[in-house]
Amino acid sequence: MLSTPLMRRAVLALAMAFAVPLIAAQPAAAANVAETFVDQNLQKGLAILNNKALSAIQRREQFQSFLLALVDTRRIALFTLGQYRRTAPPADVEAFTVAFKDYATAAYQSYFARYSGQTVKVIGSQQRTPTDYIVATQLIDPSKSQAPLEVDFRIRTDGGSPVLVDVSVAGIWLSLEQRDQFVSFLGQNNGNIRTLIAHLSDLSVNLSKPAN
Repeated sequence: MLSTPLMRRAVLALAMAFAVPLIAAQPAAAANVAETFVDQNLQKGLAILNNKALSAIQRREQFQSFLLALVDTRRIALFTLGQYRRTAPPADVEAFTVAFKDYATAAYQSYFARYSGQTVKVIGSQQRTPTDYIVATQLIDPSKSQAPLEVDFRIRTDGGSPVLVDVSVAGIWLSLEQRDQFVSFLGQNNGNIRTLIAHLSDLSVNLSKPAN
């Protein structure tokens, strides 16, 4: 089953980080372009979600477009196929990237509103290479009943503009978790990517259903 609690938690974290109020922005002279990217987009996401002039549907649609402009879903999708990317028909790989984007978008939209009471702040970053950064943030429970949860974002700038390529919740990276699950699923289904696509499509439909 691909939608494990750990996977859902990581997806939730990505959605939360762009959906919740920002309580402590970094100084104007941010440490690097990645911190600036994360900090500024936290505020943009908040502006969309708090725009009462929009209907709920309009807010979801605008937030979807906002997320897809930030996240390199194709890069993530290809990574999650692991070794099966090398042997799969190109048409199947392309179809999978589309299904993965739809699945990820449905998951973000389904979950982000549930954590609107949380607050988040950028607390620092690590530059792994000239174009690869890890930006650390903290999710904070306003009631102080839970300890702050660290959520890290991997930002790449090798394409010219910063893009988000991975998220870590308490040390667990979403893309690595998804790759392990997808590769396991494919191993149990003779490496048939079309079967994985169908499964992701079913998950997308279920996630898009209105909550009861």
